[in-house]
Amino acid sequence: MKKDHKSRKQHFLKELKYIFLNPFTWAWLLIAFILVIITAINRFTETDAGILSWWDSIWFSLVTIAAGYYEYSPATVPGRIASFLLLIFGMLVLSAITGRIASYFLDIQLKKEKGLLRLKNMKGHFIICGWRAGFDKILDYVLISNPDITTDMIVLINEATGDQIDTILSQNRFKGIHFVGGDFSDEAVLNRAQVEKAERALIISDQSKKYSQLEIDSRTVLAVLTIKNINPEIYIAAELTDSKFQNHLHMAHCDEIILTSDYEYSLLATASSGMGYSNVISALISKDADTGIIVDNIEPSFIGKTYKDLKNTFTDSKEVLVGLLLNTGNFHQRRKDALREAQKNPDIKKVIDELKKVKSIKSNSPLLTPDDNFIIPPFTKAIFVRGNTED
Repeated sequence: MKKDHKSRKQHFLKELKYIFLNPFTWAWLLIAFILVIITAINRFTETDAGILSWWDSIWFSLVTIAAGYYEYSPATVPGRIASFLLLIFGMLVLSAITGRIASYFLDIQLKKEKGLLRLKNMKGHFIICGWRAGFDKILDYVLISNPDITTDMIVLINEATGDQIDTILSQNRFKGIHFVGGDFSDEAVLNRAQVEKAERALIISDQSKKYSQLEIDSRTVLAVLTIKNINPEIYIAAELTDSKFQNHLHMAHCDEIILTSDYEYSLLATASSGMGYSNVISALISKDADTGIIVDNIEPSFIGKTYKDLKNTFTDSKEVLVGLLLNTGNFHQRRKDALREAQKNPDIKKVIDELKKVKSIKSNSPLLTPDDNFIIPPFTKAIFVRGNTED
């Protein structure tokens, strides 16, 4: 207690010392002293002009400073000199005050444009980290693929230039998108974006600066680690340029990993066969969220039943079940929560044993056309292909 009291006292004395050593403090005190002297001179010399009390003299000074004209007409030489000085000081003081106010709001606007302000009242939002050429197309696809997301739910975190950001935010279709400037692997920057309340995050290979491939992927891994540390329940999809960092992201419990370069090489290789694979893939990965490959929730009643039971429900000719997606969503965090709950009940040892078995299983693992007798486990979604419903 004594140490805390001493520390507070030292802090108070330090602040007091700073105030008294600040030249602006003495400047304002001098101005205040001069204004008091002028007010007193007018009080005692301008009784014939109508200043009959201290209140009249104070009112005369306030009106002269604020409005720049005389409420009373000074008649004496001392009164006129004092009133003229009052007018000059009033103009200086008023200019200084309005200048500070304008500077304050301008500073806020500049910080907002540079993404240096902390976001407020954000919850369940979607964060996109990184920047590269064609970023507007990425945003277009994100909005098309996620019809539940509106522009005001999207937060961009990157180190792109002001012109690049203005080009995006000035477009009507992206109106309302939030921007936070800075390194997306920096905890302070992530906190400004309120990552602790975000629901999902997409980390793309950042090309806002001349980073090497090693630096790009290293920053992606660091960002995933930092974000998961702040918000373990957030769902993260991250892009890598080199597959050798894939294990690092798995250990960081990244929920989805995109190996862009591998996909590009694979697409080029399949196209070289002359079998039209690239056209098939383009049709499956549709810009339309309602056609192509669809991943959707399974009714809770099917958990614990066989794959055949689920397959029999797909009678619509426009939908074909092709497999299951295991350990979906933020699986690692939900598994921890389930283990914690299971350990409270000694009668469900089997549940604990089953949950421990899936410790090494990756999140969002696809299982295509499993055996009909395969038992559908918890945290599973259905993978199916849906055709165009138009005739």
